Amino acid sequence: MVVVDYGCGPGRYTTRFAHLVGVRGKVYAVDVQDLALEYVIGEMQKQGLNNIQPVLARGYRTNIPDQTADMIFVLDMIFGVKDPSELLAEVYRLCRLQGRLIVDDGHQPRARTIQMINESGKWTIEKESRDHLECVPLVS
Repeated sequence: MVVVDYGCGPGRYTTRFAHLVGVRGKVYAVDVQDLALEYVIGEMQKQGLNNIQPVLARGYRTNIPDQTADMIFVLDMIFGVKDPSELLAEVYRLCRLQGRLIVDDGHQPRARTIQMINESGKWTIEKESRDHLECVPLVS
């Protein structure tokens, strides 16, 4: 399984994902801050994890190939995104057709998160829980 932890910060979830996907899986740790990725690299070394690839995003763009990810996590960061349509377009590009996007509201009302997803024109919400939204890519 290939996972993208978009907006990974210091890697709190990244290392958990790396343990879950195992040595045959891969986790892309994406952030716009070099310092966050340096911390992720330190955790990789400390925990002996070789299945994490740190990726510095430029704006919202990454160098990850199209349709790479089975699961993409956008956790506790979408509330701070200036252009959610660009972010959601980038993660759409990264997601396999049968993949999933998991979005956590963070510090914003659920209604705003739903509005962002719907306005992107790229995703449909398949499941909603107290903690997150599970989305699937719209097929064009």
